Amino acid sequence: MRKTSQLSPEDRNIRIYETLFSWILKFFSVLVVATLVGILATILIQALPSFRDAGINFYTGKSWDPVFKHFSATPFVVGTLATTVLALLISIPFSLSIALFSGFYLHPGRITSTIRLLIDLLAGIPSVIYGFWGLSIVVPAVRQFELFSGRVPYGVGIFTAALILSIMIVPYAASIGRDVIALVPSDLKEAGLALGATPYEVVRWIVMPYSKAGLLSGILLSFGRAIGETMAVTMVIGNANKIPGSIFDPANTISSIIANEFAEATDPIYVSHLIHMGLILFITTTAIGLFGRRVIKKWSSH
Repeated sequence: MRKTSQLSPEDRNIRIYETLFSWILKFFSVLVVATLVGILATILIQALPSFRDAGINFYTGKSWDPVFKHFSATPFVVGTLATTVLALLISIPFSLSIALFSGFYLHPGRITSTIRLLIDLLAGIPSVIYGFWGLSIVVPAVRQFELFSGRVPYGVGIFTAALILSIMIVPYAASIGRDVIALVPSDLKEAGLALGATPYEVVRWIVMPYSKAGLLSGILLSFGRAIGETMAVTMVIGNANKIPGSIFDPANTISSIIANEFAEATDPIYVSHLIHMGLILFITTTAIGLFGRRVIKKWSSH
């Protein structure tokens, strides 16, 4: 490498620009990490009064009653996991079907572009619109089903929220799955068909094994999107601060209880307990992300 004094003015300017660009990239990288650490530190500090007030009972108790100073996150953790897992189970078949149909069976053209556009538009609809649609269409339909099956006709509840949530997260897994399936080398697919394999066999033995890590990443992304959803879930879940007895019972999620009660919380301990639940949600989503990265890395290596 030539010394700086031996560089031409043009090369010296390029060296300066490269150094400046490198420092800008480092600055923004450190800024992102510092922002994440700052958010976590802020939540931890504001949740400390909750730790001191409730202790382990915050995780083992079963009631949430701000009037009588009973605070427990258990009903909302159960509601969050039940709603999210059920929504994920409902959405996976639809997500994989859309991804396979648009990424493998459909050839590039106007129909394919239209389907992709509609999927992307579905992901961009505001969650409050999904909530309004759920109240107008899904809740009455679920209420009729509950009447027919001999259940209490709430209409709202975990099942209704999971239905709305599953529709909301389908585009995320479907879009990523479609792009991953489209990246499968054409030579592999054509070789399978040339050897006499049916399209189903090509999908099963070539496309799916090749793209399984990407498909899993799309599912995990949709899971992370679902676990933190607030507005649409709040509108149709029933907002009951208790542990649900079944998937048709009204309940609450961590996000919905924070959205419903944070504005009216005046007692500092009350606010701290709500922030404590936000900390639980933060840690849960981070853990799911880290676990997903590990699983995807393991699957990609096989």
